[in-house]
Amino acid sequence: MITKRLTTETILARLQAKVAARKPIMISSAGSGLVAKLLESAGTDCVNTFSGARLRSNGMGTMAMMWPILDSNKQTLDYTREDIMPALNGDAFVCACLNANDPLKDMRMVLQECLDMGVQSVSNIGPSISYIDHDSEIFKVMTSAGITLQNEIDMLILAKEEMNMVSVGLAFTEEDSYAICEQAKPHIFCYHAGTTKGGIKGYDNGMTIEETAAQTEKVYQKCRELSPDTILVAHGAAMENPEDAQYMLDHTSGHGFWTGSSTERLPIERAVSAAAKEFAELTFND
Repeated sequence: MITKRLTTETILARLQAKVAARKPIMISSAGSGLVAKLLESAGTDCVNTFSGARLRSNGMGTMAMMWPILDSNKQTLDYTREDIMPALNGDAFVCACLNANDPLKDMRMVLQECLDMGVQSVSNIGPSISYIDHDSEIFKVMTSAGITLQNEIDMLILAKEEMNMVSVGLAFTEEDSYAICEQAKPHIFCYHAGTTKGGIKGYDNGMTIEETAAQTEKVYQKCRELSPDTILVAHGAAMENPEDAQYMLDHTSGHGFWTGSSTERLPIERAVSAAAKEFAELTFND
């Protein structure tokens, strides 16, 4: 198996061409090689890998990655190397979502490992401190222990400016979004409006698609001021299906969307459940 390598220059040229042509950028999470292959065949621009997607493929919710039960970076790198890279043709690029607050890793070495396996892009959400409610006690404890958004920003800067990688920033809050865009000026930024609703493990935070779009657009406007060249994409909350994503495209000024559960967990739940039910209802001829 020889996996085709894509350069940063090729990736950015493809993305800019789509932006210029007013074609939506599509980023999609994959927790398995099969899903990655199907996503690439369907036309996604980027397959992203992270521990949450890997756990999701095992039937757990994405947020299971927040519990300290695994080495998040090791899991991401291992399954990216063994499951994802061999499954792709090179039509889509791979973005590894990393934990920049890993206390046992020099992130320069982790980024180099990504480059060595052919992964030319990284993001800061594997997991991110931005997931944690900022007014919570656990957030205060974690940041006082040195687990900070600044470490994530520094990793994005290192990836983009020193290691010539495609940087993909993501945040859950306005404050974090603006900090990432102002300091790291990533090639791509995704505003995450909240955990995607629907299915067995989804979480509905009560936001409507109209509210999701309005909040996302507010963040877009400020991020565009701070980093005019950054490609902006939407993710999460009420953006559950293609109709919702179309609403986001129609009612925001961004360049595309990021799908996770929407093109992985939810379709698998529906398809497997329906097929298995048909088999389970078969009977013998008397």
